[in-house]
Amino acid sequence: MSAHPAPAPTPAMSLSSRRRLPALLAVGLSAALVASWFGAADPMTWLLETVWVMVGLPLAILLRHRFPLSGLLCGLLAAHALVLIVGGHYTYAEVPAGDWVRDWLGGDRNPYDRFGHLMQGFVPALLVRELLLRTSPLRGSRWLAPLTVCACLAFSSVFEMLEWLAAVTGGQAADAFLGTQGDVWDTQWDMLCALIGAVCALLLLSRVHDRSLIRLSREKAAES
Repeated sequence: MSAHPAPAPTPAMSLSSRRRLPALLAVGLSAALVASWFGAADPMTWLLETVWVMVGLPLAILLRHRFPLSGLLCGLLAAHALVLIVGGHYTYAEVPAGDWVRDWLGGDRNPYDRFGHLMQGFVPALLVRELLLRTSPLRGSRWLAPLTVCACLAFSSVFEMLEWLAAVTGGQAADAFLGTQGDVWDTQWDMLCALIGAVCALLLLSRVHDRSLIRLSREKAAES
């Protein structure tokens, strides 16, 4: 007797899988966050770097029914959270993967901090875009992209002010959190990286994001 091929997944099965994705990401991030605490290079730096995950993850869980996020955004936020968790565990200037890239490129600094600030623009750009598309009259407006980039730059500048405050209050104890690695222009580089990340996100993922939002809208309609 010949074996029959397995039936193709039904739309209901696919929808069920997508509904489980945020929960799986939340569990995985929670486990990574807890694991990152053990053996952290500097406990205070770990706290300062991962506090965004500690606040953002519970908030997303609490609002998952009232304001569920698109699948694309959930995945990107999880990736950004992992970047923060790794940076908090090792400190940004000591992340091994950054050392490998530095040695491969023949550079003089660990570039993980730059990558972190690229992500600080890349992922928030999709978050801001989704919020504006779903809660403001900017759908289809030419102002959507410029305002999204401006919001990301504003967030980056606020983060740099927080780093300045940490330096003033913590002195040399805040060096691991700042991650300047001796670069007097580190603040300007950080904001430039965030700008580049935000622009790249909009150029590369706007259409993909639109499709993800359409799927989210259909899922919400199917539930109602």
